[in-house]
Amino acid sequence: MVQPSVTIKQRFGLEERDESPDLDIDDRRDRQGVHAFGNVEVINAFKSILQSCLDDVIVRKGAVSVDGTYKGLVKGVDPVTHLILVDIGPTIGRIAEGEVLDPNIRQVVVQIEKVETWTKEPILTTKIRIPGKYAVLIPSRQVKISRKIRDSQTRSRLHQLGEELAPQEWGTLWRTASADQPPDVLRNEIASLVKEGEALREKAEQVEAPAILREGNYFMEVEFPASSKKKLDEVRGSVAPTLDGHHYYKACGNEVSSALDMAEKLLEKGCPREQVKDLFEQTIEAQYPIEGSTIEITHAKLDGKVFHLGTALIEAYDHDKSLIRFRRVFRGEGVYDGLGTHKEPGDYAVTEVKIGEWHFKTQYFSRDGQHKGTYINLNTPIELYPYGIRYVDLEVDVCIWPDDRVEVLDEDKLDNAVAEGLVTEKLVGIVREKLQEIMKSTSI
Repeated sequence: MVQPSVTIKQRFGLEERDESPDLDIDDRRDRQGVHAFGNVEVINAFKSILQSCLDDVIVRKGAVSVDGTYKGLVKGVDPVTHLILVDIGPTIGRIAEGEVLDPNIRQVVVQIEKVETWTKEPILTTKIRIPGKYAVLIPSRQVKISRKIRDSQTRSRLHQLGEELAPQEWGTLWRTASADQPPDVLRNEIASLVKEGEALREKAEQVEAPAILREGNYFMEVEFPASSKKKLDEVRGSVAPTLDGHHYYKACGNEVSSALDMAEKLLEKGCPREQVKDLFEQTIEAQYPIEGSTIEITHAKLDGKVFHLGTALIEAYDHDKSLIRFRRVFRGEGVYDGLGTHKEPGDYAVTEVKIGEWHFKTQYFSRDGQHKGTYINLNTPIELYPYGIRYVDLEVDVCIWPDDRVEVLDEDKLDNAVAEGLVTEKLVGIVREKLQEIMKSTSI
């Protein structure tokens, strides 16, 4: 571990190490997983570790590398966004019109600035950067210093060195790892990066677009559904006082997350685990929905998109069995997915979920109570949050029509997800076992 926080240093007994990381990992904003960033070898190694240890983990690796540099072929302008479309080989990227000054240009050198996991169209820029271990060459003639370097004398020394080196056509961004490096090491790195920039320019003149000029680092988004969170609790518990459900409660955010921090501090001080657990559960109880209240349904997809399926009224909640039944009323027209049945204003849906289960059942009715069909969704184990329920859709569904006709849908989509590296064969095996249980159940 490098550039460790105070907490991490204390937890693992680490010395201060400011060198640049091979793999950079940080929490997602929703605390449902992490983002990872590194070269292709370490990203693939991290992915392999996760998928071998966690049953329901979902990994979304970008097809192109961030900071990767390409010679692209201009394909035109998007009429909606007014962004220029550039073919870089693996995909089509987008770049702001203002970055391409010649409207007749057909080939352009670009760098991937940003990759979103739910879209295959990365954001590009013509402002090329050359990243190194201690410094980054930037396209503006200035000296910048990592904000993590706070010592004023170190910042002054690095700024002066950057001004002295002043590579032609480049500026310098000193990375955190540069703080404790001798001047000769930093000079050599700048000289090496300048040569890389020259080699990149020469290669761009020789090749035809689309072509890769320099590979960068890869971005990967990781989703930790319910089973993965429980396994991660075990791992954390081996190095720090950890309540069962730690990663789930952290994803709850706000009051629940804060209460968890306090509870685990009590564990650190040696307070009895059961006593702390009971106090914690009493503290957070009021944050959760109850019978008669409304909840939201958060439907996450394997590709990272998240859909909010509306607000529902809880009609019944059996806490002992973790069973919840809720109702939604529809105001608009449409078609029920899979069933193909017409949806009319006044129709309603009754959904039954069991917290921790790998599927849930929704029955659709007309305004006057006529059954229109049943839809069983297979998903990662359902989690109940203060705002409602959340799961990741695993594509496979079972449709049941009023005439008792039954059909399994979209099994091939889950197989495709394995081929894309999103999920493992083990997860597919779990889903197929659950599907067999559903098909054998007496209700079908």
